[in-house]
Order: sequence, then C-alpha cells, then structure tokens
Amino acid sequence: MDRRRFVKAAGAALPLAGCAPAALAPPTASPAGAAAGGAASSASVPRRAPSFRHSVTRWPFGAWSLDELCATAAELGIESVELVQPSDAPTLARHGLTCAMTAHPEAAEDALRVGWNKRAHHGALVAAYEPQIRATAAAGWTTLIVFSGNRDGQDDAEGLEQMAEGIERILPLAEAEGVTLCVELFNSKVDHPDYMGDSTDWGLALVERIGSERFKILYDIYHMQIMEGDVIRTVTDHLDAFAHFHTAGVPGRHEIDETQELFYPAIVRALDAAGYAGFVGQEFLPTGDPRAALADAVARCSV
Repeated sequence: MDRRRFVKAAGAALPLAGCAPAALAPPTASPAGAAAGGAASSASVPRRAPSFRHSVTRWPFGAWSLDELCATAAELGIESVELVQPSDAPTLARHGLTCAMTAHPEAAEDALRVGWNKRAHHGALVAAYEPQIRATAAAGWTTLIVFSGNRDGQDDAEGLEQMAEGIERILPLAEAEGVTLCVELFNSKVDHPDYMGDSTDWGLALVERIGSERFKILYDIYHMQIMEGDVIRTVTDHLDAFAHFHTAGVPGRHEIDETQELFYPAIVRALDAAGYAGFVGQEFLPTGDPRAALADAVARCSV
C-alpha cells in the first residue's frame, strides 16, 4: 500500500495493490458485538490496563470523515488518531484525543521516496520539516514521522550517513521543542520497492549514529514481519530504540485476526512485559465492518 496517495488526496479510500477493500460504512452507535465471533470472545476476556496506549492511523479509514473516525476511536477507548496534520488538532481535541505520530509535512509530498538519505534532498526537507516540528509542538504532540527514501542505486551505508547528516540539521530544533523524530521501517518486498530503511539493523545503526533521545524508530510489525520476522525477540531486545509501533495482518495488510500469520496477543504481551509505555497504532485495511474490525483489534492488543 502506498500511503503517499492518501496524503495527496485526503479523505479518499485507497486500493491495496491488486485487492481493493470493501467500501467503508460510516460509524454507527452500535457496539462492536456486530463483529465476527473472534471480536466478541476477545472482548469478553477480563483485561487489565497495559503499559502502552492505543492509537489508530488515519489513512486506512479514509472513507470516514476525520470527525467520524475520532468519534469511533473515543467510543472504543482509543486515545490517539495519528498520521494527521497539526491543523487537525482542534478536531482531535473535541473528542479528547491526541496524535501519537504527526504525519510528514504536506510540503514534502513524496517524502517516502524522496527522503533524507540523499544530500540533494536536505534543503527542501529542512524547509518543510522545521515548521512541522514547531506545529507539532504547538499542538501538544511529541512525535513526528520521517522516512529514509528510496535507494535509487545508493549504497546503504552511504545513505545512512547522509540521512544522519540531514537529520542533524533539524535535530536541535526537535530537541528544543520536545519532539521525537521517528524513522519508519518499511518492507521493500511488497509495498515499497527500493525503500532503503527496510531492515531493523539499518534502523538501529541510524539511531546509534545520531545518538539522541529525540531520534527513534517507528517499528511497523507488518512491514518487518515481511522482511525478517523474529518480531518478539527484536522488539524486546532493542526496545530502547523504538518509540512507536504499527500493526496489520500479514499477508494482505488487513485485519489482525486468524486470517493472517501474526499472533498479536503474544506480541503485545511481550511489549507490556518489557515495560513499553508508548502507543500501538492500528494500521490495517478493514475488509468488512471497519468499526467491528477496529474494536476487535483493540481487544486483541489489550493484555
């Protein structure tokens, strides 16, 4: 799935490559009991509060208005709607929500491919990201997404060094504003061909190279399952380097239920046991009732 097209045309539902999701109905007041049996049984299990918090990403639910998504999130106990712009803060605030990960600036339209791994991109990215850092802080939010960009024939070590140089140009402002920059790792096998930041090792090396508490990894469980697997050991062994997590089912990027290969209850229990206190963001494309799917995902990611 290519997130760029959603950012370019906000509010339009995106097709998955080769498989378009069903049209999303607007949220209703009915509880998630309309979900398949897995949702009801998961929700009926007694839960305690996890160390982490629940979030949902904006773009997979593009057929809902932002206000509708916020209303649904609040009803389901989700505290954040993420990958939105600071200008959306008043809408989130009306529903008592925060944003756990600010979207990349609209001025950096193709930031996923034209990223920080090349010096030639740094001038435009700095100009776009500096106001985004300030706006993120002004909204009371604390994390902002960044991307490596595509290789385009570049060596990974060279790209890492050039990305570090670029990030260091905006890092003092991020540190002063209390905003953590988070590089998202993507799979280059299915969704983002040629993306440089496609392995945990590359991301960890970048975090070490930059050496700031205001630069971390957004670990997307869906993407890294496709590229390397070994999710639980990876996230627990290197938790200090991770500031945020995303979910989706593998294969297909759909619901995180029994139709896919990852067992999310075990993953979130491991995060909880390790003391992770940030957000887990649902980033799957629902194939049926989106409210029921979201309620089920929250239940499966509660411990």
